[in-house]
Amino acid sequence: MNPGPHLAPDGRFLTSPMSRRVLNFGDMLTQTARRWPDRPALVWRDRVWSWRDFGARVDALALALTAAGVAKGDRILLISRNNNAMFETLYAAFKLGAVIVPANFRLAADEFAYLGAASRARALVYDSVFPEHADAARRDTPTISVTVAIGTARPGEREFEGFVAPHLGKAFRAAPVEYDDALWFFFTSGTTGRPKAAVLTHGQMGFVVANMLADLTPGVAETDASLVVAPLSHGAGIHQLTQVARGAATVLLPSEKFDGAEAWRLIEQWRVANIFTVPTILNMLVDHPAVDAHDHSSLKHVIYAGAPMYRDDQKRIVGKLGKCIVQYFGLGEVTGCITVLPPRLHDVDDSVQGHIGSCGYPRTAMDVRICDDDGKECATGATGEICVAGPGVFAGYFDNPEANAKAFRDGWFRTGDLGHVDAQGFVHITGRASDMYISGGSNVYPRETEEKLIEHPAVAEAAIVGMPDRKWGETGVAVVALKPGASASEAEILGFLESRVARYKLPSKLVIWDELPKSAYGKIPKRLIKERLMQEGQAGGKQTG
Repeated sequence: MNPGPHLAPDGRFLTSPMSRRVLNFGDMLTQTARRWPDRPALVWRDRVWSWRDFGARVDALALALTAAGVAKGDRILLISRNNNAMFETLYAAFKLGAVIVPANFRLAADEFAYLGAASRARALVYDSVFPEHADAARRDTPTISVTVAIGTARPGEREFEGFVAPHLGKAFRAAPVEYDDALWFFFTSGTTGRPKAAVLTHGQMGFVVANMLADLTPGVAETDASLVVAPLSHGAGIHQLTQVARGAATVLLPSEKFDGAEAWRLIEQWRVANIFTVPTILNMLVDHPAVDAHDHSSLKHVIYAGAPMYRDDQKRIVGKLGKCIVQYFGLGEVTGCITVLPPRLHDVDDSVQGHIGSCGYPRTAMDVRICDDDGKECATGATGEICVAGPGVFAGYFDNPEANAKAFRDGWFRTGDLGHVDAQGFVHITGRASDMYISGGSNVYPRETEEKLIEHPAVAEAAIVGMPDRKWGETGVAVVALKPGASASEAEILGFLESRVARYKLPSKLVIWDELPKSAYGKIPKRLIKERLMQEGQAGGKQTG
């Protein structure tokens, strides 16, 4: 029997919790539907679902999946463009106590199939425009016993609406769950090797929602709306869970193709209060001419994450939208809960506050430290690996003890990002550990030089990677994309850098491309840049100093 908190024979106070029971995350939807049954929950194209309707459809789907043999702990593999059925599937999985395994629809079929096999999925829900993905998943995942098609079903599959319809009007009681019961397999992209399934739990995600509401979108309410401009399979989906908890409507773009004009129209129509995005998409939004054609005064929190934002872009966006942008730093393994830089600290005047270039301060109840190679905490201002502990940290990688051993040390999650903490506790990111290159014995972290490159009036995007060099081991090669209509030579841009960074940090070569490669989530993967440079024969060149 669990004795609860007690004294050990040696007098030490010991805690043994009497309960690890927590709210089933899906019941946040149930609570919201009770409070605001007639308010809008989800908007997509010409349809508006109330919280009552949305909750009823989720319950019906949970009942249908139960009848098909899906139970607590089973994994549900999901691939779809953003739509109501995708969002409903998330919450049905939560209520079942099953584990959702969402995939970006831009994955190749074999990449998607790997997620199914690695998670040992029991059910597959897929958008019917991806039949090759469904076939590949079933080929590689013999545990899949039920397939549901969003749209036209093929023989042996269930059609989503027909699957749900017989159960409409029936309530579903959410499965009992404990803190460590899995909720979501968040596959991390990683820089090398196969993606790993980070296990997010009911208890952890309950904290994450509370943390996001406190630090990212304080005051969000049922009268607000949130616009989704990225796939719900990743960070955007996590963000929308916070909106459900407070009854704010979720507004989806009508198609998977980004449309800046439509985004600004929806912002005006629905008086959108918050958006979750990445710097690339935020820049596209602000640069779109429709920004001046629609009222966007309702925006309170425009959250960007996933990649650093250049200082010049911060200034331009604040100038256009006002002080509503919020930066956070985080990884899927920590569900974003590492640091926050709120709107009040996004000032256009560099002299006003001393935290320019930082990614903010530690999130509520999270502990952030900079550690050296031995795991010891670094002195203030010293560069090391950013490590984090707290209730936002995931449970570990599914069925991957080697990755877990590498990712954790003394209870701290090792992010793989490098940085330092200033005297006031603000975190400054230097770059990914994997981004660092060693040139002539000196460690070079490209982020600072990339920031300077983007200050050139003709440069829209920039990235620097370390490439093999016979003399120096590695030297930096810069790749830039120019702004529309702009022109500049390689020599001109390199000359621009010479007085702005130390000579050993200067790239030895600069290459101009039409555009830099992007991941499905708008990031610039340096792995892809390196691969293309190697294909083009662009290794390191003459060392500049």
